[in-house]
Amino acid sequence: AQAPCLVGRVAPSRCAACSVKGDLCLWYMDDEGENEFVSEQVNEIVKTAITKTLGTAQYNKDRVNAWCSQIIDDCLKELAKLQKPFKYVVTCVIMQKNGSPMHTGLALFWDTKTDGVSCVQTGMDTMDCITTVFACMI
Repeated sequence: AQAPCLVGRVAPSRCAACSVKGDLCLWYMDDEGENEFVSEQVNEIVKTAITKTLGTAQYNKDRVNAWCSQIIDDCLKELAKLQKPFKYVVTCVIMQKNGSPMHTGLALFWDTKTDGVSCVQTGMDTMDCITTVFACMI
């Protein structure tokens, strides 16, 4: 008998990562790709959360923390509804437009076949919003 995959998830057919058939495997990806990270789908979730929260608002330093929290919460709720095997990290930065440049960067060391990142940058009249979603398959 074939030994089960060591990472421990039930796979209904042959695992794409470890070739275990019908046994335990974390890395199983079905043929339709429904468990894959789809950046376009995540981008839409993020854009919707930003639009819902900020709309046509003007920058207000007293509301920035609440706006960031709302955007993050909305994104996490919608991502959870996708029922995909990921752990998510969502960050949100809102900066007033005042002529100062904003520089950001990120580096990742992970499996690009199973994990993903999506970054949405939205510019408004008085502020910029950058929301990033990191997804790590569990």
